[in-house]
Amino acid sequence: MVLMEKPAAMKVDARVSFDPKRGLYDLRFKALGTDCRVQFSAGSNDQAAAFSKEAVQWVANFETKYSRFRDNSLISEINRNAGVAWTEIDTEVESIFAICDDLHFMTQGVLDPTMLPLIHLWDYRRTHTQLPSDTEVESVRSLVGWRKVERKPGGVFLPEKGMSLDLGGFGKEYAVDKVAAIAVGNGLTGCLVDFGRDIHAIGRPPNGPAWHIGLENPEIPGSSWGSLAAINLGIATSGDYRRFFEHSGQRFGHILDPRSGRPVINGILAVTVTANSCLEAGVLSTTVFVLGEEEGLKLVEGTFGAEGCIVMNSGIQQTSKFYENLVEN
Repeated sequence: MVLMEKPAAMKVDARVSFDPKRGLYDLRFKALGTDCRVQFSAGSNDQAAAFSKEAVQWVANFETKYSRFRDNSLISEINRNAGVAWTEIDTEVESIFAICDDLHFMTQGVLDPTMLPLIHLWDYRRTHTQLPSDTEVESVRSLVGWRKVERKPGGVFLPEKGMSLDLGGFGKEYAVDKVAAIAVGNGLTGCLVDFGRDIHAIGRPPNGPAWHIGLENPEIPGSSWGSLAAINLGIATSGDYRRFFEHSGQRFGHILDPRSGRPVINGILAVTVTANSCLEAGVLSTTVFVLGEEEGLKLVEGTFGAEGCIVMNSGIQQTSKFYENLVEN
């Protein structure tokens, strides 16, 4: 088994300001590949500073350990050892992998932490002079499969060279919920955690009945078609209208279906889900995007506390109670 030295936590440049008109502190920093913002009310500057320090440090530690973009992260170490050796893991990692088990089952296999080979194959950030062939797709898809990952207490092993893990399918949403929990642990009663539009709302803002969350119009990015009134709610939106590449007049988005090994093209532009946690909302929104309108809405309807909305070229479809938090423009 390969033992990995614990890397030093990455440095995060964070800034906190206070808006006396709104009665809110505003914590901003960049991490997890996105803009992170936490708006919150606090009883004192000391309370605000203590929460901000703890929240930023937790995010820095999390990214240092689990980001596939960092060569010295645990995830990168596991990937380098694929087909070669077991990698030592601690109980925290074991608990996160247990979450992967649950999410893989709940999403009917749509959420698969071993999809990184397919992500590389269809990387929207590079120029595709030609599309991957059927043979290439099937070859890479053979490396995907969460159930192939071998685990034992204190260790994990990817049995085939070329296999690799990526927690990007839920890591940011998991972090949002953790920061929301840190807020509660620090005695904050009103807090809005927003990491790149993955959101967890705690309580209410000091001068309003609910947190106001805009819903972006995927056909006109930067504008909104409605908004949500959020109290103690997780919110996430999945769409392919910002991250995609075009080839021969066809748009290929970044959301992939592990069952086909290809980008999803089914007429859906965006999916928004509300749930008891951001993690649940984010995983469901992506799964609905992949499964499509009928199966996707059925999945959300069958999930306790969850509601969803699908924006398509042909119109908007939503679950029975999504409208209860919706304020149309």
